[in-house]
Amino acid sequence: MTSLRKLGTSDLEVFPLALGGNVFGWTADEKDSFAVLDAYTAAGGNFIDTADSYSAWVEGNEGGESETIIGNWVAARGNRADMVIATKVSQHPRYQGLTAANIKAAADASLTRLGTDYIDLYYTHFDKPEVPVEEIITALDDLVKAGKVRAIAASNITPERLKASLDFSATEGLARYVALQPHYNLVSRDTYEGPLQALAAEYGLAAVPYFALAKGFLTGKYRPGATIDSPRAAGAGAYLDTPRGPRVLTALDSIAESRGTDVATVALAWLLAQPTITAPIASARTVDQLPPLLAVADLTLTPEELNHLTAASS
Repeated sequence: MTSLRKLGTSDLEVFPLALGGNVFGWTADEKDSFAVLDAYTAAGGNFIDTADSYSAWVEGNEGGESETIIGNWVAARGNRADMVIATKVSQHPRYQGLTAANIKAAADASLTRLGTDYIDLYYTHFDKPEVPVEEIITALDDLVKAGKVRAIAASNITPERLKASLDFSATEGLARYVALQPHYNLVSRDTYEGPLQALAAEYGLAAVPYFALAKGFLTGKYRPGATIDSPRAAGAGAYLDTPRGPRVLTALDSIAESRGTDVATVALAWLLAQPTITAPIASARTVDQLPPLLAVADLTLTPEELNHLTAASS
């Protein structure tokens, strides 16, 4: 059984791969979502990442579809105590922003959809600089004190706002961010490396990166001349037109072949080996897509392999 990892300074312990819930209610219906969730947990997974806005971008959806599917699954399986469920606030069409009133209303709506009394990890999805960090942190602290949230975290936030938030929590003795969800992968390193990563290290934050596979590009299925039927194809395929993209694919191919594993597994293993990273997020529309993702829990790259990938992605 894969060892769980401590999530920052919290008492939460998580599997080293977070299952992305962005596809639930979008490219995966409830039946397929249940199958993916069952397979993930059967392999020892316990960390599910979603947001209240998933998947409001789909015609006919209003946001919250992913949370509802996860809530239905947890109710059907009776396994709430075994799961670490992370969700987010600020982007739901009816609950926009990070005012104190909105944070609390959105949390209650998420709890209802998830069919639970508590959220394990509650992220501010996109920071709103017009709202003082004091208001945001105080509202989140109120949710923790009320028992509705176990731990708080931030995503898509500047180093300056993150530090101000952490300092306010320390000064006032309020709940403090324990995790950070940055955009980070082999073809997008400057979105995290630098001041943000340094702050995470300084304050003991767990980094849980999204776009860990660069919208699918780092699975290796996007190649010159290949046509991929995916809602993300345009975004992922664009990496082929950069100098870094093909270099990274070549390095991944070499290591994957020598290790007898998948390109996606190697890409995730590089990420998992980086400072502050606790669990990359990756999603699967079908059960068949899961094995290369889950395999990261058992793949440790050598220093030489890590250096090869780091150089290719520079």
